[in-house]
Amino acid sequence: MELRQLRYFVEVAEREHISEAAEHLHVAQSAISRQIANLEDELGTALFERIGRNVKLTPVGKIFLEHTLTALKAIDFAEKQVEEFLDPTKGTIKIGFPTSLASYLLPTIISAFKREYPDISFQLRQGSYRFLIESVKNREINLAFLGPLPPKDEMIEPVVLFSENISALLPANHRLAKEKSINLIDLKDEDFVLFPENYILNKVAVDACRSVGFIPNITSVGEDMDAIKGLVAAGVGVSLLPESSFYDSTPRFTTKIPIALPSIRRTVGIISPLNRELAPSEKVFLEFVNSFFSRLSQFQ
Repeated sequence: MELRQLRYFVEVAEREHISEAAEHLHVAQSAISRQIANLEDELGTALFERIGRNVKLTPVGKIFLEHTLTALKAIDFAEKQVEEFLDPTKGTIKIGFPTSLASYLLPTIISAFKREYPDISFQLRQGSYRFLIESVKNREINLAFLGPLPPKDEMIEPVVLFSENISALLPANHRLAKEKSINLIDLKDEDFVLFPENYILNKVAVDACRSVGFIPNITSVGEDMDAIKGLVAAGVGVSLLPESSFYDSTPRFTTKIPIALPSIRRTVGIISPLNRELAPSEKVFLEFVNSFFSRLSQFQ
């Protein structure tokens, strides 16, 4: 079984058309057909069935595709590691992040890192909490910033970088807008603007409200921080957002108010995989991130 055969097989499986796969790979259609036939002979079973001019995976072919994709990811990662061991100051790091860390934390840390390691590049992927955790486990991304951090398990290693308060964001003309601080129970009769139900910051907010005896009346949702801030500015409702989301500025026509009781906090950190060794450029970045936030904490 050859690596070339596996790559041909994946291309045909994804396109369901041999001639289109051949055109994309810049090889003759006959060469792909021959390699697929050799692969099927070696495995002793058909991987495709013909349907007109197209091909479809057989049930066995679907199983083989799943394992082939995993194997090719491992091979590609191994090749990347070999290249980076020759020069660990170069390479590409795939990093995931949630929308709540997009406006301040991510640009700040990457900008600082690039000043010291200009030849290391990044591929950035925004996603939901569970998506980012699964993507690190499945090798789709290398590292992910998260808040709050998930617990350690057999596949991921969480590292806390800092913790922060959750504050209330109110429309500027709100009855509580001039208070220095409020209790969360003061918002029990308000309309709330939050992230969708499958987002972790929705759970943080809802759990906090439940802890003081009420379920928030969520009338509007937004999938990114700017959308939520905009809805609050428009007077649609109030929200609960992490302190770091206000580092650049508090939006016009809104007021940020600290919550005195209860104290609502979240941890923010980075997760890395335990089911594989980090590439050298990833190790350099992870060490830099830890050092960067360690230095910051000395001045807080």
